[in-house]
Amino acid sequence: MEPVSFPERAALIRRATARLCLRLGWVPLHEVPLPNGRRADILALRPDGDFMCIEIKSGPRDFLTDQKWPDYRHFSDALFFAVDADFPHALLPEETGLIVSAGLEADLLRDAPSHRLASARRRALTHRFATLAAGRLAVMEDPVGTADLRAALRVE
Repeated sequence: MEPVSFPERAALIRRATARLCLRLGWVPLHEVPLPNGRRADILALRPDGDFMCIEIKSGPRDFLTDQKWPDYRHFSDALFFAVDADFPHALLPEETGLIVSAGLEADLLRDAPSHRLASARRRALTHRFATLAAGRLAVMEDPVGTADLRAALRVE
């Protein structure tokens, strides 16, 4: 069944992209708030410690109306767009990586150029990534008992 809405399309792209990340040995974390007020759709940690920011675009209008993507470069070692097979690839900037999904699978069509994070920012981002991931796991394991943790994570 074909997705009927942009949120459904985005959810399918996100799921397929997360599966690709896992196949590549990357650890994906969804909806990661960044210190600059932006929110990464997927922030993936590679085995070498590099961070990949993956922006999901559900269609051309989504891309054309959201020009915040350069802000994600400051919090990743490489920036990717993830789109579905119907998305016109020529719209996307050449200086970003390209992931294309079809159904529940995705492929990395273009690697992103590296723009290495400074070590202090990498350390802070690693701490944020670990805290967010551990907090989400704790909430899954004990939804009622983790209200204080959720409140503390919102304050950061």
